[in-house]
Amino acid sequence: MNTRFIETFVTLAQLKNFRATAGMLHATPAAISLRIKSLEDELHTELIDRSSKTFRLTASGSHLLSHARSVLDAVHKMSAAAHQEDVVRGCLRLGVNETVVHSWLAQYMKQLKKDYPELDVELTVEVSSVLQKHLLSGELDLVLRVEGIDSEKVVSDALSIYPVRWIAKKGFLPRSKRDMIQRMLRHPVLTFGRGTAPQRAIEQIVTTLASQADIPVGQTRVLCSPSVAAIVQLIRDEYGVAAIPALFVANEIKSGAFVELPIQPTPPSIVLSMCRQSDAQMHVHAAANAARAACEQYCRQTDRSLVEAVLN
Repeated sequence: MNTRFIETFVTLAQLKNFRATAGMLHATPAAISLRIKSLEDELHTELIDRSSKTFRLTASGSHLLSHARSVLDAVHKMSAAAHQEDVVRGCLRLGVNETVVHSWLAQYMKQLKKDYPELDVELTVEVSSVLQKHLLSGELDLVLRVEGIDSEKVVSDALSIYPVRWIAKKGFLPRSKRDMIQRMLRHPVLTFGRGTAPQRAIEQIVTTLASQADIPVGQTRVLCSPSVAAIVQLIRDEYGVAAIPALFVANEIKSGAFVELPIQPTPPSIVLSMCRQSDAQMHVHAAANAARAACEQYCRQTDRSLVEAVLN
């Protein structure tokens, strides 16, 4: 639908005169009449009562006038937004989980500072469930967390996939697979975020492994911690075996201090998502685009067996 025709209809309804409308819109009265007729044809209804000696809208024209004004108002707002100053400024309330902290957060923050020097960032590091709560309550603008958020008010985009492996200190467990599982289940199984999909999956796997090893499920324990550093230290201290992304202990595996255990089933990968309110301001969308770019750059520079970008 031609917005110029809608503008003509609204102006004509206001001025109630074809000649005055033509002058206002820098057109001829014939052109104004043609625009109104074209709009009527497109809407399949008459807008102007041509049987009246004085200017008068039809009942349909009166009814549609408010809708026409709303359309013009939306067009004007869209045009104004498109011509806003390109400088991204304001305060970005950013929430991230430990997965981001220990991978590409530093790279992202440097990129934000470079691209948007007038953008102030308030950083919150929390578990995914808390980040979701703060985003939905309006306390955060953009969150990077495990899993998207199922809400009509939120836009969620998957950013990257972190393969999870069974990790232990070298020599902590025997080489025999059966003995390995029995010994592993006598210690806490370490993983992240209670209540998350990865944690629930680990609980189910531990139950399956306990059944295979003839160990009562009640004698097994899954220990959840939001801290990567704490889990890594507990592995180092031979407190237990961890189900975590191998990315976080890549150096220890390379040095031979830690090993990946050949235990099946393999824990499910962690999917990192970016979430923001659907009506977020422009600076939030700019920061979201920068987050995807930073994540993709980090993934290109890192072994794909450790982390892989989700390309949309």
